[in-house]
Amino acid sequence: MKKKDLVEKNPLKMFVQDKDGNPVNQRMSLLMSRAGLGKTAILVQIALDSILRGNKVLHVSVGQSLDKTRAWYDDILHDIVGAMGLEDGAEVKEQVMRNRLIMTFKEAEFNRPKLEERLNDLVYQNVFRPDCLIVDGFDFEQTERQGLVEMRELVDAMELQVWFSALLHREDHRESSSGVPAPCHEVDDLFDTVVLIQPQGEKPNLCLKVVKDNGGQAGKILALDPVTYLVKEA
Repeated sequence: MKKKDLVEKNPLKMFVQDKDGNPVNQRMSLLMSRAGLGKTAILVQIALDSILRGNKVLHVSVGQSLDKTRAWYDDILHDIVGAMGLEDGAEVKEQVMRNRLIMTFKEAEFNRPKLEERLNDLVYQNVFRPDCLIVDGFDFEQTERQGLVEMRELVDAMELQVWFSALLHREDHRESSSGVPAPCHEVDDLFDTVVLIQPQGEKPNLCLKVVKDNGGQAGKILALDPVTYLVKEA
């Protein structure tokens, strides 16, 4: 398989287009699950898909080290190259290295002003201009709505594809009218797409379920490999 075949067959392409297959260039999305179900693995796959489509990706890791985040990319990319039998795996790895930038923040230091300051430094100095932004580890429980409104304004101003991850808790049953669970049930209107990682059938099977999508993809389900967390058609 060649890189172009991987891009075309990747089920994650549903998140960069509407239900009619038209490209969506700007979107603020949310991936939610309980702890340990593979949020970072999914975000890395979304980032890799964006890179292989010709984009630049800024991966912001909140509360996780640079080395650990980089290791996620190395492991997921290794699994993809092996599982798909990519003939141009070396070229793919080089493209990822060239078009991915990892930025880390301590949990108490991450906010819109600091992110915007560092983004502006990258863009104005012509170092790196991202098309896609991944924010892994954002604390929704400790963030006021206005903080997310400001994030949304930044997304719109820079015309970015953005994905956040959020941790949900089994004992908290609150959810919005569209089915988005706590702690994001009161800010779901700020997101174009919300996806849950949840059990499917017999353990340890997992799936991605789209609970909200302004592009008409709500209700869609993708399966996950229970060992590698690679996304596949359900």
